[in-house]
Amino acid sequence: MNDYVASLIQTTCITMIGVISIFPLTGMTGLFSFGQAAYMAVGAYVSGIAAVKFGLPFWLCLVLGVCVSGVMAVIIGLPTLKLRKDYFALMSLCLGEAVTAVLNKFGAITGGAAGLSNIPKRATMLMIVLSTIAVIAMVGLFKSSRFGRMSLAIKTDELAAKSFGINVFAHKMKVYIFTSMIAGFAGVLYAFYLTYLDPNLFGWTRSSEWVIFLFFGGVNSLTGSVISTIFLTTLPEVLRFASSARIVMYTVMILLVINFMPSGLLGEKEFSIPKIIKFFKNHFHKKSRIGGEG
Repeated sequence: MNDYVASLIQTTCITMIGVISIFPLTGMTGLFSFGQAAYMAVGAYVSGIAAVKFGLPFWLCLVLGVCVSGVMAVIIGLPTLKLRKDYFALMSLCLGEAVTAVLNKFGAITGGAAGLSNIPKRATMLMIVLSTIAVIAMVGLFKSSRFGRMSLAIKTDELAAKSFGINVFAHKMKVYIFTSMIAGFAGVLYAFYLTYLDPNLFGWTRSSEWVIFLFFGGVNSLTGSVISTIFLTTLPEVLRFASSARIVMYTVMILLVINFMPSGLLGEKEFSIPKIIKFFKNHFHKKSRIGGEG
């Protein structure tokens, strides 16, 4: 495997973790966030600074990056999760820009516009791929759990959820912290894979890109998020032969899917290993039965 393919796989996996971090928040709880990349920035910069400035080992940098992302989610979530959903979306957009501004302002610590460099390369391809699989499995378990069903109830009707005894604010806070820590984890992997950080890498455009990936695959489908991330991350590379026209082709295709398939590619459908095995068993059983009759 050459370096280009390996780099594409690792970038796709880290992006996938970021997209999946939005799924429980937007896809299941109904809270639109355009600032999720801000938590990726927090995880990346906290872990990167801990490694570069203080020489801490990777595992400790990882814990710090994820935990600080969770603490920041608590600080931001306490006043904002009580707002209406549209105001929360606006707040999240402002959060993304605020974090970028802070990273640029405190250049003595973060490197400012010049970026933070000399981060040791500790994230291997095996680590990134296994981490992605673990995050997918964890969010899949979240969706099928009682906690996940409570999220779906809140998304459908908050008032009805309250009448059934669900503490809506507390539940939203838990989901927000959970998703923010996943985004922070993606940031840690990104920092120790790229070995260089720039505040502009974590602006609102990255968060918006993640939301597009989510809707493209199906806002209610975890499988759709995984498939859309792989497809939309690798497609620009496949279309590289088209030069400048590739961006137009890429954008037109996204618009076509979102306009003519409002539920995304998969809608609410989910693939799982048992379902796939069952499909092939039924398929081969049907073929053998037809062959026997012939």
